[in-house]
Amino acid sequence: MKNKSILPLLCLLAVLSACEQEPHFTITGQITGADDKTLYLEEAGISSITPIDSVELGKQGTFTLKGRRPQYPEFYRLRVEGNIINLAVDSTETIRVEADLKDMPTGYTIEGETNRKIKELAVKQIKLQADIDRLYSGRTLAPYQIQDSIETMVTRYKNDVKANYIFSAPNTLYAYFALFQRVNNTLILDPLGNADDVRCFGAVATSFEQLYPHSIRTTNLRNLALRGMRSTRAPRRKEIALPSDKINEAGVIDIALKDQNGHERRLTDLKGKVVMLDFTIYGNEESPARNMMLRELYDKYKGSGFEIFQVSLDENEHYWKTAADNLPWICVRDPRGAYSTYLQLYNVGRLPTYYLVNRANELSARQENVKDLEAEIRKQLGN
Repeated sequence: MKNKSILPLLCLLAVLSACEQEPHFTITGQITGADDKTLYLEEAGISSITPIDSVELGKQGTFTLKGRRPQYPEFYRLRVEGNIINLAVDSTETIRVEADLKDMPTGYTIEGETNRKIKELAVKQIKLQADIDRLYSGRTLAPYQIQDSIETMVTRYKNDVKANYIFSAPNTLYAYFALFQRVNNTLILDPLGNADDVRCFGAVATSFEQLYPHSIRTTNLRNLALRGMRSTRAPRRKEIALPSDKINEAGVIDIALKDQNGHERRLTDLKGKVVMLDFTIYGNEESPARNMMLRELYDKYKGSGFEIFQVSLDENEHYWKTAADNLPWICVRDPRGAYSTYLQLYNVGRLPTYYLVNRANELSARQENVKDLEAEIRKQLGN
């Protein structure tokens, strides 16, 4: 009997030992002035922020946080309340961070060249946002003068970042980080409408194709760069060349979000179908009637290879799950709502908005250019 009672304990210890030996990275350091507050380690994914680890800070503020080694280099953040430190992790390294809560987002120190560069970029972005906010709060300039001043500041910022962080080292994680910085919740570098900015995305995409060809970040970046090149292409204008074997593969910018059952669904998994990519908010008054219209189309053409990939931006997760539970197509939700990266990447200006994606997984039509939705679906299906 004694041996039998010991056996489960030994099994548990073996499991715990195996977990401890799993490859991981470590973030250690000290954050002062944050007594009794919680420090969170979060993964800053493409579509969501995922909690990884947390610790209650004591008077000394020392901490150690761990996360599973990422398959490819990934971005994370340390957060105490609304104070955030962005950082990148390449493998199983140990990174030391020191800060004081009162100036945590700008006054911290961190190990590693990549993360020091990310800090520089974060500090520049915070300063740019503060300068823009001051223009609005001062109320001493006319609206057109404020806009001119903002354009001047943003142009100066772009020139600095392009020269010193992107084109100088397009194969670095801080170059990637620079591409997706924002002010006023809008990307500073325009990946779809500004040809000079598109070159930045193309330069980093080309480098990442060589370094991390199978990373989802590389796939999204490549497709975004190619889409931007197509939208800004002009005669006799030299474009940044991406590997030719990838161009035919490029189509939609992939979307990876969880459905109402917690399963991750990817837009690119629907290759071979004609897909209506629909950005919506279920809480809008017109949503029920609109979904009834979509159900008629779905029931009519699903047997011919038609699918709907509906992205909800609802803030209330429970409401979304309840509403989506009775819908027959793919329903996913971006918890960032109006701050969704996908709204920026797809240049969505209002909701609801839809796109049509052909069987080759390429964007084929946008709502504004479709006069008869059902006729366009039949055309895409070949009916």
